[in-house]
Amino acid sequence: MADVSDVRAQKLARSEFARRQVDVSRAQVNVHHGVLYIRGEVLPMIDASYSDMESEMNLIARILRQRSEIRDVVIDAQFRSTPVGTARTAA
Repeated sequence: MADVSDVRAQKLARSEFARRQVDVSRAQVNVHHGVLYIRGEVLPMIDASYSDMESEMNLIARILRQRSEIRDVVIDAQFRSTPVGTARTAA
């Protein structure tokens, strides 16, 4: 059975990803004993305003570590720079 504080932390993390326009639909986002694990593929949402996905993820990890529900963040994910369904065109 899942710990109530871990479930709360997972919801908090998912809301922060949505707030920062990060698509984690292709990633597993789990919290176990207060440690947030992100595994899989993360990418920006279509209308995201940033260009470096890795630095955005590091910023989100720093923000989440400041919350009392999350003790640490482990990022084991691949970063995509463009949303699915969009292609960069050469100028």
